[in-house]
Amino acid sequence: MDNLKLSILKSLYFSSPQSIAELSSSIGKSVPNITNSIHKLLQSDLIQQDGLAPSTGGRRAAQFIPNSQQLPLIVCVAIDQFYTSVVITDFKNEFQTEISTQRIPLKGENAYEELVAFIRQTMLLVQDKPIFGLGVSIPGFVDSKSGKNNSFTAESPFYDFQANLGKTFNLPVFIENDSSAIAIAEHYFGQAKDARNVMVVNLNWGVGLGMIIDNELYRGHSGYAGEFSHIPLSNQNKLCSCGKKGCLEVEASLIAAIEFATEKLSKGEESSLLKDYQQQNNHITGDQLLTAANAGDQLAIEAISRIGYMLGKGIATLIHIINPEMVVVSGRGAQAKTILAPQINSALLEFTIQRLSKNTKIKFSNTKHIQLLGSACVCIGNSDKSIYKNYLTEI
Repeated sequence: MDNLKLSILKSLYFSSPQSIAELSSSIGKSVPNITNSIHKLLQSDLIQQDGLAPSTGGRRAAQFIPNSQQLPLIVCVAIDQFYTSVVITDFKNEFQTEISTQRIPLKGENAYEELVAFIRQTMLLVQDKPIFGLGVSIPGFVDSKSGKNNSFTAESPFYDFQANLGKTFNLPVFIENDSSAIAIAEHYFGQAKDARNVMVVNLNWGVGLGMIIDNELYRGHSGYAGEFSHIPLSNQNKLCSCGKKGCLEVEASLIAAIEFATEKLSKGEESSLLKDYQQQNNHITGDQLLTAANAGDQLAIEAISRIGYMLGKGIATLIHIINPEMVVVSGRGAQAKTILAPQINSALLEFTIQRLSKNTKIKFSNTKHIQLLGSACVCIGNSDKSIYKNYLTEI
């Protein structure tokens, strides 16, 4: 498959339906070239006509969408510090398997081997169908160009992650930082769809950030822009996972909320979480905390409220530096919107110049499984890279 046809499929994945004129504009190729490639894609049954565009005074143009039943599938892998989720989806973002989640702590001795076995297990469910590639999102200093995760040493299989997975599965593999992948998904399919300048905060075990500036993911000079967790805003004398003190993460992450709730439970505070805490060897999960908070548990609400205020303090810093039109709170923690929103707004009133903050919208993600969707975006978004050329020649 030539690069232009791949570019058309890529463009239709991110925005459907589109007419030939719209594809010409979005891809930057002439109408005759687009028309020729569209004709070949229709002949191959890889795209379909999907009605006609609204009239602009002349003949209504035909619109096109991917034919997901004829196109290969995408393996989506979403990794965080403790859990990995895998699902297989198509070019319409319709899941073809159930989402599978497994606890695989990244610092575990056999984490890579467990991850490979878990991905392989999911792929067996569609072993009779072609695979377009693997999109993988993972925390850390990810260099998406080289496919390396520089948060790991060279001895770790997670360091040259893309190459190692590519050799293992003999498929095109693309990796991206988890927060960047989430920002891409929010920009194309979520709350930030119509925003050109948006900060997407990934509230999970840590606090990540993906920055969309002038409609593009901003990576910074070295490719690591968005280390929101490590802005020194905390007054606690507590060591962060990065080895420094004062980082936002120690007060504004789900881990911080869990630690606060666990400490209170250890002192006998009444809570619906107490049973889970006792049955799980003095431990509660993030999902248990979020569920309890949304159900009205006072301890859980207090724990989430505390991180909400500090998160708002961090967002105030972003507003002063970037002046975005929107900030989207996404990731696992977004489901605590009703508790977080008042605390964030309170902090913004306290810490921002109103002339700046009054024009910035604060929204919460309403897209389920946003990191898995981001992993799909990473795979499709890189489909014009040279790694695909040999693999897709017969598609």
